[in-house]
Amino acid sequence: MPIDIERFESDPEEELKPQGTTNAEVILSFLASSPDQAYTPKEIHEATDVARGSVGVVLSRLESRGLVRHRGDYWAVATGEDVEQTLNSMRIANTVTDRFGPENPDEWGEGIEVGAEDGK
Repeated sequence: MPIDIERFESDPEEELKPQGTTNAEVILSFLASSPDQAYTPKEIHEATDVARGSVGVVLSRLESRGLVRHRGDYWAVATGEDVEQTLNSMRIANTVTDRFGPENPDEWGEGIEVGAEDGK
């Protein structure tokens, strides 16, 4: 979602980070941005600001889905199309949420009668 140039120039940098992204998306995006590098969990934490205690859990979950790989203490993005498809799906989901609101269906149609037909 774009922001106006006045906000870009005046807001503190930490407020200009994308909102609504998950730790998994942040870590996977970081690793995918440097597919020729492998990082320790500490390096991933320092580069992404994901809480140190969350990095290992997120990496394990991403590995179980075949999106990252590791050897010893180092982690890298997996090879293959699954990573790019997953990142695209995450971006689309964030865009839809930003545009259409919350996931709670009870909040979608407040004030709208389901099944109502043209005044009948």
